[in-house]
Amino acid sequence: MAHFETLTDFIRQTEAQFRIFDMGRCISKLSPDSFRKIELGQIPYPKPFLHQAWIAILMWNPKQASENVVWFLKLPLDEQGYLVQAARDDFLNRLLQNLTNSMGKGPLDQPADASEYRDALKDNPFSFTPDQEKMAAFHATATLTTRQPASTFYDRAKQYFHGKTSLNGWDTLGYQGIADYVIRYQQGNNENKLAAIFTQLPDVPLEAACTFLEHIQPGEVLSEAIRNRLTSSVAEARVSANQIGALLRAISQTPENDQKIAALTQVLESPYGRDPEVIAALASRCWASLQYPQLLRLFLETLADNNAGQACFNRVMADLMFIPTLRALTLQQFRSPERSEALSLAIGGMFGDGFL
Repeated sequence: MAHFETLTDFIRQTEAQFRIFDMGRCISKLSPDSFRKIELGQIPYPKPFLHQAWIAILMWNPKQASENVVWFLKLPLDEQGYLVQAARDDFLNRLLQNLTNSMGKGPLDQPADASEYRDALKDNPFSFTPDQEKMAAFHATATLTTRQPASTFYDRAKQYFHGKTSLNGWDTLGYQGIADYVIRYQQGNNENKLAAIFTQLPDVPLEAACTFLEHIQPGEVLSEAIRNRLTSSVAEARVSANQIGALLRAISQTPENDQKIAALTQVLESPYGRDPEVIAALASRCWASLQYPQLLRLFLETLADNNAGQACFNRVMADLMFIPTLRALTLQQFRSPERSEALSLAIGGMFGDGFL
């Protein structure tokens, strides 16, 4: 059986076209060179989530792009965010053994056809299945990447978000169609049309669209529409915490600027800021904004007084402090003599429970 130093080396040997995506906090591209450096322990994983690297590898034959293969992997990270080499080696050995057993010969001894690798992760402990939302978003991303048509639900979603059907007719929309529409935001004036209608959307299609907005990088017009919907919803205080959480997911990939920080500050200073659903969205999706010291300080103080208590504080901090850029900033806040008594108690409770 052939030996490969990294998974990246193995995939390159298949001669298939491939793309690597981070699947943890949002779907984003990982360059093969960066992933190889991660595999070799040269750099930490850039966006760890729940102490693991969540990865999707999309492979296809250019002549049969519709016959693509996807591997969903979760690989453990050490306390500094580096890939655990032994786990990666174990995964790669299992993969090669599965391919050898199923093909009856070495996995590289036959023509490069990505479909041959479809079942290579069978019974592999490092594989996972994304939830419905993430799977719909990834399917939309995969078809766009391989230049395949969107799903059959796309046209109906496009008609709806372009304002050509009743806003109350959302119950005829397919979930995959909404995913395709948002992920293809740069096509057919989709982004501007969505921005124009965003503040008018009923709750259900709004929250569905927000689910997929966290995987794109909206331009100025759409970013402003998302921000306006979020700030008005917080000010009116009539919507559910779940909807605020959805809007936070939508705003997470918009540019880091003063207006965005002001909107997040407004959320944290409102009663919504102490709700576990809102806290989870802020921590898991808007973590990059928490690199602003003033916002991080407010977040930590609000988290210390959250509605779900010490357990919520522990879970959130155990995840956030795994992100290299946030760990140092958080420890600075922990040492600040200006921290409140509530935050001091929460920090003591966390260390006392052995979370870090």
